[in-house]
Amino acid sequence: MINWFPGHMNKTLKEMQSNSKLCDCFVYVLDARCPKSCINPEFLKVVKDKPIIFALNKADLIEQSDIKRYREYFTSLGHECVSLNATISGNSKVIVNAIRKIFADRLQKNKERQVSFILRVMVLGVPNSGKSTIVNNLCNKGRAITGNKAGVTRSKQWIKVGNDIEFMDTPGVLLPNFERDDYAYNLAFVGSVRDDVLNLIDIAEKLISRLRSTDILKSKYSVIYDNTTLDNEILSSIGKKRGCLIKGGKVDLDRASKILLTDFRAGKLGKICLEKL
Repeated sequence: MINWFPGHMNKTLKEMQSNSKLCDCFVYVLDARCPKSCINPEFLKVVKDKPIIFALNKADLIEQSDIKRYREYFTSLGHECVSLNATISGNSKVIVNAIRKIFADRLQKNKERQVSFILRVMVLGVPNSGKSTIVNNLCNKGRAITGNKAGVTRSKQWIKVGNDIEFMDTPGVLLPNFERDDYAYNLAFVGSVRDDVLNLIDIAEKLISRLRSTDILKSKYSVIYDNTTLDNEILSSIGKKRGCLIKGGKVDLDRASKILLTDFRAGKLGKICLEKL
């Protein structure tokens, strides 16, 4: 069972609940490879009845058909939904456009009355979902702290975009306890849970279990296996192919696990959606 909820996350959740009163709407950043796993019910309590824009980030790592289904899914629930790859300059403009669409009437009325106001938007999401990258993309500056591992942003930051929108970048928060193991493992696969608190061999074997019915592993690593081959045997084969050998010719399974997970997270195994609709 995966359980990682450091003290700063609990503090952050309480701060978000307090700061939500200042916000007009929320941008909920989801890793497109596992959108449902990224949704924290505690966040929804923070949001309450205010508008939500679900942002499917890292959309380049799944097929367009999966993106289309998820956008239709969230739209059917009455929410705005956009997809993007925040590492590409200018991609985050789809979020600004969605915000302006939601508040179009209000913006127009204030313009006619020559009244200026600032829309305040909180950016939510699990660790390593790309929240800070999206904010940096929006303002074309590296003002928010970013990184390729979970738990980088540790405090809220207000960042102004244009003359009428301010974004609050918040630290990523996970569930104190995962009710579903598959959701927990999905978040571990994509790097939302710190690797140093995980048994990476176990995580790698679980990923192999998910992918073994496809030709992905056979094609990427030139390994051979059938229905009787165990997941740890496949991991060992991957390690041998990648030269992860230690004294005595044994396979360094830790190193092999890191290679597999790094390849998956970087999209080197292909476009993979962990949660099909």
